[in-house]
Amino acid sequence: MKNFLLQLFFLLFVNNALLCMEKNDQELKIFKNLRCLICQGQSVADSNSDFAQTIKLVVKDKLKDGKSENEIYDFLVSKYGEWIVYKPQMNKTNFILWASPYLILISGLILFFYLMRKRHK
Repeated sequence: MKNFLLQLFFLLFVNNALLCMEKNDQELKIFKNLRCLICQGQSVADSNSDFAQTIKLVVKDKLKDGKSENEIYDFLVSKYGEWIVYKPQMNKTNFILWASPYLILISGLILFFYLMRKRHK
């Protein structure tokens, strides 16, 4: 019985430790994708400003409340705008920003092949 209780305690301890590590990984992932509005070019994970500390607390509270990563991003975007997120979600307002590199590449390739074909004739 004593051995059983020891094993049960060990399993609960390991399970709790794994859950904490998973939660910390998720927090860090979110922190790295959020831009500090005070520090130029730093993520919330890298910044020590008061704003970054506040955002870290907000994210931790939202995770405790059971909010998903996207719900947290939506909340912060509604408060601070899309600029706070390093990797904004694609929607109809920023579609041209996501598509423009591909459009430029395709246009360049078409122009290149057109000029090469014209040159060979």
